[in-house]
Amino acid sequence: MEDYRENIKQILSQLPSKPGVYQYIDENGTIIYVGKAKNLKRRVSSYFVNRRHNNKTRQLVAHIRNIKYIVVESEQDAFLLENNLIKQYQPHYNILLKDGKSYPSLCITKESYPRVFKTRNIDRKKGEYFGPYSFSNTVDLVLELIYQLYPIRTCKLLITDDTIEKKKHKVCLKYHLKKCCGICEGFDKDKYDDYIKDIRKIIVGDASVIAKGMEKEMQQLAAQMKYEQAQQIKERYLLIKKFESKTVITNTTKGNYLIYGYEEDRRCCYISYLKVHNGSITQGFVVEYQKKQDESKEEILSYAIDYINQKNSNNNDKDTNERIDGYIVPFLPTTKIEEQNYIIPQSGDKKKLLELAMMNAKQYRKDIQRTEDKKDPSNKNQRILESLQQSLRLEKFPHLIESFDNSNIQGTNAVASCVVFKDGTPDRSMYSKFEIKTVVGADDYASMREIAYRRYRRFSVDYSLEEDDSKDKRERELPDLILADGGLGQMNALKEVVNEQLGLDIPIAGMVKDNRHRTATLLYGDPALQVDINANDELFYFLTRIQDEVHRYAITYHKQKRSKSQIHSELDEIKGIGQKTKEVLINRFKSVKGIKQAEIGQLSEAIGKSKATIIYTHFHGNLGT
Repeated sequence: MEDYRENIKQILSQLPSKPGVYQYIDENGTIIYVGKAKNLKRRVSSYFVNRRHNNKTRQLVAHIRNIKYIVVESEQDAFLLENNLIKQYQPHYNILLKDGKSYPSLCITKESYPRVFKTRNIDRKKGEYFGPYSFSNTVDLVLELIYQLYPIRTCKLLITDDTIEKKKHKVCLKYHLKKCCGICEGFDKDKYDDYIKDIRKIIVGDASVIAKGMEKEMQQLAAQMKYEQAQQIKERYLLIKKFESKTVITNTTKGNYLIYGYEEDRRCCYISYLKVHNGSITQGFVVEYQKKQDESKEEILSYAIDYINQKNSNNNDKDTNERIDGYIVPFLPTTKIEEQNYIIPQSGDKKKLLELAMMNAKQYRKDIQRTEDKKDPSNKNQRILESLQQSLRLEKFPHLIESFDNSNIQGTNAVASCVVFKDGTPDRSMYSKFEIKTVVGADDYASMREIAYRRYRRFSVDYSLEEDDSKDKRERELPDLILADGGLGQMNALKEVVNEQLGLDIPIAGMVKDNRHRTATLLYGDPALQVDINANDELFYFLTRIQDEVHRYAITYHKQKRSKSQIHSELDEIKGIGQKTKEVLINRFKSVKGIKQAEIGQLSEAIGKSKATIIYTHFHGNLGT
């Protein structure tokens, strides 16, 4: 009893806040309910948090022993996938959609002069079908667009070349309203096929050629100052541009496909599986595989395909014995299944299906990692540092990372900072700040060379501890990686000192910023090569955190130095007035001008009568004069 509750609790904790479809499974492994959600985490959790359920829902919750989910791109896709799964599994607790009703599709009839209309009944002998669409008004919009662009017939008359030749039909009112070309009497007979070809392109989302033609026509009409006609074309053009192509969740084109997505981390591989039966996704789940030494991803994918096929056979999947038109995969597995066709799609609906499978594998990995991170927060740092080690191909694990940054304003009050991250966490006790001593003016590279020498000279073979005149006497260890917050120039400056002058074998990388001042690329190696970082990756946020921290520390120290230099003014010329007294005066009167304008009594309140007399006398002469 407690085992399944713990399992459900864990699943609830790792559910993503994304649109998708969830499946409730009972103790026999049977799907008893399928639901859709705009936010999976919020929707599924509500079943177990809300106590005010009706009897039916209470019975449903009582029988839940496991939960599976499939992530999709949009709420519309969730509608369609829910429809497919309910019709496939006929869950006991689902009432709606089990009657076989489906979402509407568009049909182009297989007639001599085809019609285009909306339908819920699929009969492939009578027509070609596109969709379905989860919202009926989407189909209505497409039909409205088609009827505006092309004067095709909407009547159910049997129209053939023979009926036209024998003049069996007469044009109706729609012809006179210019909403039909009058094909029943043979008008536009030579254009009708072109109309249908263009309509098919619009329905499948390949209307770019048509749109370009309209754009050209608009320009020609505008050049002829026929602005009203140009505006009418523009409205039709905008309708085409706004039209979105059908979803890949349901595609009524014939075909049975098995789709596999692949994702991995340092310990596990995650293979997501989608099944397309007669053009509709009817099944989906993710399997987790523990990595073994020296196993390639191609081998692992082969194991997964074999395991999933065996699992479906054992579960008596009614579609298992049906012909499979292809296995859609991200890369070729090592073992080829007899008589099966592996497809690595480059574009089109098959590519979108593969992307959906890949998205589910990635989402599953993130959900598992989130659960592990809650149990042990150090897992996340370990994973990020391993990713950094792998990205830069470091020989040594980056247990200790140090990063440098400079700060100055036109070369004045030049300072630098060093921050230290130990096992992925800031170690503020090891931070250092430097006042630039040997560099005149704004020279970031020279400043970087100076502070690198001062930071690491004690580790040099030729350096003796007796010669150490540094104020920093803390025991330190050499970092496993140094990051320069300034790209190639600062990275090379650090290399000159650390690797060449001091002879220390420490890897050095440069952080290159994007247009939002975030680390988007690392430079590493000799010659330096670019290592791109995915903006959605944990490593990206970790590097951004280091960059923000070293920049913050440098700016804070620079502000302190600038504040002190501002205090260093006429007050420094007054004998008997120390640094603390000057700071008190500036804090109280805000500026030297304010101190000059202060009365002797105000100064006495702030710093005492004796020092107040010295200050007042300096600015105004003797009190008696």
